[in-house]
Amino acid sequence: MTLVAFDFDGTLSDSEMTVLLGEQFDRTSGPTADGSVAARMDEITRRAMNDEIEYAESLRRRCALLEGLPIKRANEAFGRVELRPGAADVLRVLDEAGIYTAVLTGGFERGVAAALDAAGASVDTVVANRLPSADGALTGEVEGPLVEGTKDDALDVLCAAVGVDRAETVAVGDGANDLPMLEVAGLAIGFSPKPAVEPACDVVVESMAELREVLDAEGVL
Repeated sequence: MTLVAFDFDGTLSDSEMTVLLGEQFDRTSGPTADGSVAARMDEITRRAMNDEIEYAESLRRRCALLEGLPIKRANEAFGRVELRPGAADVLRVLDEAGIYTAVLTGGFERGVAAALDAAGASVDTVVANRLPSADGALTGEVEGPLVEGTKDDALDVLCAAVGVDRAETVAVGDGANDLPMLEVAGLAIGFSPKPAVEPACDVVVESMAELREVLDAEGVL
């Protein structure tokens, strides 16, 4: 059995969850004195994915901007998260081939679940973070295995649980927080990777159709 581990934001999805949440905050409360929350989040995300800011710090900064967003509004933002065109088909053919699939993301469980459900798609495991709430609103904090934890560690845990050697794994990602798993996987596939990430990739693809071709050519399917 082979294990294929996907990043989510920027890879399986072309959405960016924190930005969608920021846009919802702006619609609900209006821009802050420092300007649009969504724009500030987008800039922090860009810097983190280019390895200019340590990932955990960038995530905390973005989530802090969401303090006070009502849960109802947050769920509306998660409902706007979508899989990239062709992603559901790739997940389906991997499932049909008996391949174990996982999502390893610094994004949030509810957004991943909403996008998979909307597309009628599924994976075997989701490792993601959570946004705590109190009194019906987000606290501005973030918790979960991929705040301080890294994706190579998460991949190792999955390999041990599934009984797969790390050399038999495939990692697909685009940003700096994907580097740990890309660097240790048997096959590292960059999905439109950021400049700081591309050197760690064995193969680069720009679409789900190309990804499927690579998985076929590499014997994964």
